[in-house]
Amino acid sequence: MAQAIDVLVIAPATANVLAKIAHGEADDFLTTTCLATKAPVILAPAMNVNMWENPATQENLRILRGRGFRFVEPGVGYLACGMMGPGRMAEVEDIARAVYEALALGDDLNGETVLVTAGPTEEPLDAVRFLGNRSSGRMGYALAKASRGRGARVILVSGPAAIEPPQGVLIERVRTTEEMARAVFQYLDASTIVLIAAAVADFRPAALSSQKIKKQSGAQTLDLVPTLDILAEVARRRTRQVVVGFAAETGNLVENARSKLEAKQLDLVVANDVTEPGAGFGTETNIVTLVFPGGRVEKLEKMEKLDVAGRVLDAVVRLKKHREHALSAQSAPAASR
Repeated sequence: MAQAIDVLVIAPATANVLAKIAHGEADDFLTTTCLATKAPVILAPAMNVNMWENPATQENLRILRGRGFRFVEPGVGYLACGMMGPGRMAEVEDIARAVYEALALGDDLNGETVLVTAGPTEEPLDAVRFLGNRSSGRMGYALAKASRGRGARVILVSGPAAIEPPQGVLIERVRTTEEMARAVFQYLDASTIVLIAAAVADFRPAALSSQKIKKQSGAQTLDLVPTLDILAEVARRRTRQVVVGFAAETGNLVENARSKLEAKQLDLVVANDVTEPGAGFGTETNIVTLVFPGGRVEKLEKMEKLDVAGRVLDAVVRLKKHREHALSAQSAPAASR
């Protein structure tokens, strides 16, 4: 039976069921089926608010999300126990929507491990201030969601972002550029596709004050030093990975993107002009231009960032197929001898 399932829905998913699945127990029909199936599994948790917020439950949720289980988050309201808070089972319409999305999954990234960076980084200046930018992380999170939806294992390295992470991805939260670099290099060897969408800080203060810097009269000078260029280092260290860079520009869009592509030996650069309406930081939409090696340029119309992510992944799939075909052609004469 487990092999015949298209999608498995557990609703309600109690705290006990979540714990058993997270730890691989299979002592009844439900957990045995869950352990045996290779189909997408959708969990709709429902329980007392204190049980939901208990650290043990939250750890089990983290484990299951990291393994690719899909969740329909519980609602907030009055519970059967009389308490108020999160823990109500999601509405039937929301669960049905999750089933539809699971059944509509593509699989052209099945077997791939996609490493995505997202959001800004923050470089501390003193105990209360930092240098940063206005990146929301939406583009990177959309790439992670789209990659997961096409069958990939996804690792999302995210700077500070007030966005709910996509379900079924492994997320590593960081703050500074240095922390992001460490996380990226930790997972680089395991990845096959790398999408560097984070808007990292290019500079950090030369000195960090442990105390708040007091306001003084007159001008003050802030000494800055460059941070590590994560994208350039990824391109230098990579082996077989397809590496995609993102360029947020304010002018000379194609020229700057092409310079980045060539200087860092990338497979693709996704460029946008952040001064263009509908393409800046914090927007739900984006207007991007895809810049490829060899001079080809593809400008996309304004669209939702999830749709942009899909078009980027379409290009990545084509790049991988072209590379595999080229490698196959190179090895063919040797195999025939």
